[in-house]
Amino acid sequence: MYIAPIVGLFVTASAFVHPKNAVTHTHVLASAQEEVLEQDSQGVTPSGASTGVVNSVKELPGITYWPGFWDPWELSAKEDDTRIKYYREAELKHGRVAMLAAFGFLFAEKIHPLFGGTIDVPSVVAFQATPLQLFWPLVLTVIAWFESASIDTFNFPADGPWTLKPDYVNGDLGFDPLGWKPSDPEKFKEMQTKELNNGRLAMIGIAGMVAQELVTGEKIF
Repeated sequence: MYIAPIVGLFVTASAFVHPKNAVTHTHVLASAQEEVLEQDSQGVTPSGASTGVVNSVKELPGITYWPGFWDPWELSAKEDDTRIKYYREAELKHGRVAMLAAFGFLFAEKIHPLFGGTIDVPSVVAFQATPLQLFWPLVLTVIAWFESASIDTFNFPADGPWTLKPDYVNGDLGFDPLGWKPSDPEKFKEMQTKELNNGRLAMIGIAGMVAQELVTGEKIF
């Protein structure tokens, strides 16, 4: 309840500050802000302690106008670019799988021609109704084939476990049959951001659909 009077006194007192002092104060604040920005770019925490790590995570695709760079727990502050690149690859891969899953989850509940069209149950339990001895080995083989294409993107374990090659571009597996990849770097970055955001939404979406069907025991639609 005492905040308003205190603020009022501060504002009143500020009105009597000499203009020269006010300008000096403004320069000091500006210099302090520039120093903080410089420290942030050099891997220095607000307390002045160096993190020992400098990365370019704030320059990567996936940062939108809102909420901007979102890392409330500062998980990226202690990681170098090599590790950040691995995490970005994992995010991309999970997002792509989630987009396919979200589409297939709903599609299969309406159109399900496999196995004679007799599997007419919620997608969350549909896998239990398939002939496991035939269907799932085939699925695992297809997944293994796709995964084998990414093996060459990793460094040899002796050069750093779970790290990607420096010349590898995240998500680029050489598959672009329609030639949609823009040649302009800015447009390409914009497309990457769109893919990331769609993948993030799909990960949340498929989790919600699975949870809903587990709770209700019914199809989404």
